[in-house]
Amino acid sequence: MERKKMTIPDILEAKNKGKKITMLTAYDFPLASFIDQAGIDIILVGDSLGMVVLGYENTLPVTMEEMLHHIKAVKRAIKYALLVGDMPYLSFHKSKEDAIYNAGRFIKEAGCDAVKLEYYPGVIEITKAIVQAGIPVMGHIGLTPQTAIQLGGFKVQGREAKAAQALLEAAVSFEEVGCFSIVLECVPDKVAKIITGKLKIPTIGIGAGPDCDGQVLVTHDMLGLFERFLPKFAKQYINLAPQIIEAIKKFKEEVEKGVFPDKSHSFTIPEEELKKIKY
Repeated sequence: MERKKMTIPDILEAKNKGKKITMLTAYDFPLASFIDQAGIDIILVGDSLGMVVLGYENTLPVTMEEMLHHIKAVKRAIKYALLVGDMPYLSFHKSKEDAIYNAGRFIKEAGCDAVKLEYYPGVIEITKAIVQAGIPVMGHIGLTPQTAIQLGGFKVQGREAKAAQALLEAAVSFEEVGCFSIVLECVPDKVAKIITGKLKIPTIGIGAGPDCDGQVLVTHDMLGLFERFLPKFAKQYINLAPQIIEAIKKFKEEVEKGVFPDKSHSFTIPEEELKKIKY
């Protein structure tokens, strides 16, 4: 069966059919191409690129221009996956007009299919305005890195009944204003199950248990390409970092010993042409 480009109706239909949704992050052309070829449903260009690609301490310094630059590269690689761009800190906080303009740049300039907004007090009205402008939105609740300081740091959210209730209400509000899906990050599994059962739109979990409608991971975590830390919720399917370092060491060794390059990696010139060179 010929594979077709994923659409938002496809994502919504997956929940109705009980088909799990898969989502991974990408920040450049090569990795995005591999992910797309592997059949992942959604590729997220997350503001996590600030940490795993740009070397920032957190996601807060990431700018609109940095996001647009990386999204464009990912877009060039994608044939099938739905492309979602993470709106960075302060790009959707100042006003509705500012938020719509920046979200529009993700769609018009970078080629996103949708944008993702992290929850903060006031985001629901902003989200409503963006949706009404014709731009699809994915919500994000639970641990929201852009406001992690207010949440007490990078830790599980919703462990107390009052906090869990607030998460449920935020999820419902996101759905009511038109979000097509919601990311649940670092939420107790039973709370995530309640939220997933309550909503008609899909939930995509990251550290939120097995009962969400889909799962997302930072690709650099699952491939062992980010060595500063590995979150508890991230499963490392392969650890590429040691293999990459070993390959680079081998290159260094062969160059220093004169082993590389050899004739198989070199180009030749006909002897009769070589003799014509005056030196």
